[in-house]
Amino acid sequence: MKHFALMAATAAAALTLAGCGQQSGGAAGGTRDQIRAVGSSTVYPFATAVAEMFVQGNPGMKSPIIESTGTGGGMKLFCAGVGAQHPDIEDASRRMKKSEFEDCQKNGVKDIIEIQIGVDGLAFAEAKNGPGLKLTPKIVYEALAANPYGKGPNKAATWKDVDPSLPATPISVFGPPSTSGTRDSLAELILTKGCETDPAMKALKEKDEKEFKATCTRIREDGKYVDSGENDNLIVQKLGANPNALGVFGYSFLEENKDTLKDVTINGVEATYETVSTGTYPGARPLYIYVKKAHMTAIPGLQAFLNTFAANWDPNGALTKRGMIAAPEDVRKASAETVKSLAVLDGSKLK
Repeated sequence: MKHFALMAATAAAALTLAGCGQQSGGAAGGTRDQIRAVGSSTVYPFATAVAEMFVQGNPGMKSPIIESTGTGGGMKLFCAGVGAQHPDIEDASRRMKKSEFEDCQKNGVKDIIEIQIGVDGLAFAEAKNGPGLKLTPKIVYEALAANPYGKGPNKAATWKDVDPSLPATPISVFGPPSTSGTRDSLAELILTKGCETDPAMKALKEKDEKEFKATCTRIREDGKYVDSGENDNLIVQKLGANPNALGVFGYSFLEENKDTLKDVTINGVEATYETVSTGTYPGARPLYIYVKKAHMTAIPGLQAFLNTFAANWDPNGALTKRGMIAAPEDVRKASAETVKSLAVLDGSKLK
């Protein structure tokens, strides 16, 4: 009966979605009978796992379309409007920015549901036969910043140039592009923390926040940091071919490739399920999905898709078996309640 009800809702839902498109000024009214999600490459494997379980639990429903566009690129698509031509869900490896929320509002995406689905760690890794780096946010910042502490272009060529305790191995880092939530996490959790070890930077933040952000988060463009696109598996492959290089990606990709990669500690802490879930690992970060409330009744199966997420994000759930780290119990309870109530995000709390 449940499956029949889902399918029977399709015709009415299609009409509703067409109305949404017209109300938001969308040129293409159209209809759509399958869920569409865009966004984070880190969340991508978990969203595709949920899509598989959704189809298994709802015979006759079309498989959701999940696109890996990067968090930033996905936000632009998500916030472009309401209607069949726009995605229903944004997968994000960081929280929505205030500027993105405002873009959504301008384009008619008024009611947004925010759901934290789990936790991830920003992992640093090297090949099994790599140099054995041990890093800190300060070292990572001084190696990768375009203009360290505002004192001129970065001229460090080897890790030893940055810290005498490190090997004289050329700095070579494969990491996410500027459109990626993983890149935003690198900037917020590691680079900024490293930058702030200089008291002058804290003073700069109070004086000129824009200049502070540029100084602390802009990455050098002389080839030492290689933008490796939204495919984290590509970074894994590059580390195999470049044993002296460092890779930056989501924890689940490190966990999946432990046979060929080894963790590079940050502040002496390894990225493990326990250290990330408890927040003791410096690179721990929450994972989210954002959903358009206007699409909830318009897209067949969207509520059931969210229910599938909630049913599988516990510590012993299917998503943790795929490499996701379960959020703390209080967060899971709050998220489960949001899935039921469909309470909308208060944009005033965003940064």
